[in-house]
Amino acid sequence: MTIQATIIPGYGAASGKNKDNRYPGGTIALQAPYFTVLGLDLSPYYLGTLNIDISPHSFEIKTPKHFFKQVAWSEFISPENFYFFDVSLEYKSGTYEGLIYMPDPETKEEHEQKPTTLELILPKIADLQYGDRVSVTIDPVQLLLTK
Repeated sequence: MTIQATIIPGYGAASGKNKDNRYPGGTIALQAPYFTVLGLDLSPYYLGTLNIDISPHSFEIKTPKHFFKQVAWSEFISPENFYFFDVSLEYKSGTYEGLIYMPDPETKEEHEQKPTTLELILPKIADLQYGDRVSVTIDPVQLLLTK
């Protein structure tokens, strides 16, 4: 399923832009080695997330590409579950393949997301700005978009 989405600001935790001393370099950089051991290599991607607003859609988890349970990646918070789903993003004349990164809301202690926000892990994309519109393709077998 392909929809239009808008680039929005995030919390800055994933990339480390929020300068949280607990997570130097960002949460994704700290989590990535754990994901590698579990079978998911994030090295082709920028170690931060691109936040998109998919409203008026929301989503329903179906069959994730990866699901990691009780990952103890930080001494500062309890272990978390993580979902990953395939995603393709079109911007200007480029298509970028990546993943939807979703800490399980049931185990996530900080930075709650709206039900219309998705966090994407993609290669670095030049010139993206908040407010830009993008096309996003999501496999409905993995993550069903609903209205």
